[in-house]
Amino acid sequence: MAELAVKKVETVQAKPILKWAGGKTQLLGDLLPKVPNSYSQYIEPFFGGGALFFALQPENAIIADSNPEIINVYREVAEHVEDVIQYLKKYENTSEMFYAVRGQDWTKLPKSEAAARTIYLNKTCFNGLFRVNKQGQFNVPYGKYKNPKICDEEALRAASVALQKADVLCGDYLLVLEHYAQPGDFVFLDPPYLPISEYADFKRYTKEQFYEEDHVELAKMIMTLHERGCYVILTNSNHPLVHELYASFSIDVIQTRRHISCNGSTRKGEDVIVTIPPKERTLIKLLPKPLPEQVSAYPPTRFMGSKRKLLSEIWSVASHFKVNTVVDLFSGSGIVGYMFKAQGKAVVCNDYMAMSAIFTKAMVENNSVTLPLDEAKSLLVTQKESDHFVATTFKDLYYNDEENDLIDTLRTNIALIKDQYMHAIAMSALIRACTKKRPRGIFTYTGQRYNDGRKDLQKTLEQQFLEAVEAINNAVFDNGQINRSAQADAMDLKIDQADLVYIDPPYYSTLSDNEYVRRYHFVEGLARDWKGVEIQQHTQTKKFKSYPTPFSTRTGAANAFDHLFKKFAKSILIVSYSSNSLPTQDEMVAIMAKHKQHVEVIPIDYKYSFGNQNDAKTHRNTVKEYLFVGY
Repeated sequence: MAELAVKKVETVQAKPILKWAGGKTQLLGDLLPKVPNSYSQYIEPFFGGGALFFALQPENAIIADSNPEIINVYREVAEHVEDVIQYLKKYENTSEMFYAVRGQDWTKLPKSEAAARTIYLNKTCFNGLFRVNKQGQFNVPYGKYKNPKICDEEALRAASVALQKADVLCGDYLLVLEHYAQPGDFVFLDPPYLPISEYADFKRYTKEQFYEEDHVELAKMIMTLHERGCYVILTNSNHPLVHELYASFSIDVIQTRRHISCNGSTRKGEDVIVTIPPKERTLIKLLPKPLPEQVSAYPPTRFMGSKRKLLSEIWSVASHFKVNTVVDLFSGSGIVGYMFKAQGKAVVCNDYMAMSAIFTKAMVENNSVTLPLDEAKSLLVTQKESDHFVATTFKDLYYNDEENDLIDTLRTNIALIKDQYMHAIAMSALIRACTKKRPRGIFTYTGQRYNDGRKDLQKTLEQQFLEAVEAINNAVFDNGQINRSAQADAMDLKIDQADLVYIDPPYYSTLSDNEYVRRYHFVEGLARDWKGVEIQQHTQTKKFKSYPTPFSTRTGAANAFDHLFKKFAKSILIVSYSSNSLPTQDEMVAIMAKHKQHVEVIPIDYKYSFGNQNDAKTHRNTVKEYLFVGY
């Protein structure tokens, strides 16, 4: 008899062992043709009844649900099906037994008995619903069916064979997909449906509460899976939000019957099947190329986050595309915009900091004007009485009295220069001189505690200024294009033409701050002549309030990226971002994928040599720099 039973199991097609509101048995005729011909692994994180899984019986699968009671059923059927069957045989289809069994605490029963209890209640309750109260107790009433099949031994054994090929997990779908989904996998998603008028109370019949914001979060994960190279099929109700979230993919509307409405006239509905194939990958490879000699003429800075060391990699990526106009949206030190200028591109450099805009005014926008050294020397001599602002405001903080007086003299004389480019060169030289004369080049502390005696600190401020003028003059060249320097909020910057937009924003991280103004407030004040800023007189450093930026919070950064990617959706996008920053890599990909058909991520090993992450004990300054490329 045992041999006959085994042979019989082999001929029985596995099918769902639980009745499930919203189960996909009726959609199998539409779903199966959409399943990819081959895939590495089957993943279903909202398992429920498992109609598609049992129809496919994949050899390598991960099935999951956040409901531990349901997961217990599938684990016990997979591993101890005969024990489950024996427990099921003890149950009767009576109201008395139903309510007695319903009153049990499944967590206190042997696992196989708990699984049998769940199956029994599912088969004999009203409409096979699974619903619990706030205490987590099953509360669906008795179904009053005449002859429900409480113990379908053949179906249970066939299901056991299929389930033994799967890893059965209990957990949140996001965690399951993030951890297990790999390129080449097939992911089937059947989440709690969005409510529509025909069955607005559907969410009451599910254990999980899944609201519109949850569906938005799910869509982000689906975009991540798409980018990762997974094949995804999603089912949901025919709801406007579904069409909005998945507008770029194939959406089929299917007429279905609902089994959870008491009103027969409302049992008809429309489901959608969204098919998301894996993204076609045209992998951009890093093939570093020699940069033009002109790039080395740009005066080196110790500016936080400067990408001087990554120029070859950035150009390697950008050179895959034929572009003429480039926007360096957060230009910082200006070196990336200058590199693109050296490559013959028409460049727009932008930054919200005045000092950055002055650098790029002098060396990117400016194609031909230099500041003669004799004229630079004349700026060191008093021509007009200064306001002594620096000498008074910053006395004994960063420089000695003589140096403060010289800074005031230079400020006053530079303000008299009429040529915009000579003015920018002189001011850039003053900023550079002040930075190089400052230990560590920052203004977050006072005094000389970090003075290590390096050569730059031994030179006079006058020497530093004249050397800076000479270095900036040497960096001026004509690339045959009209280039522009702008000082604006990146969110508001108006650009007529941008073939490529390079974005290197302040990185939001829980490990460090991204306040450029706090580090460079003194030289930023020089650039602005402290106009339009509010010095915080109570602070030791006499800093001024930082400019508001959305990149100072995780949510703000994510929203800012979404805004920028939408704004420049017609341009090729290259984004520099650090592996220890937020949003995460997958979140960044999902945000960019909303606006770009192709998204590539190129990781680069990188070590920050400056900043407050430079801790040899933690090695937090050794990270991966990502280049996100959208096209």
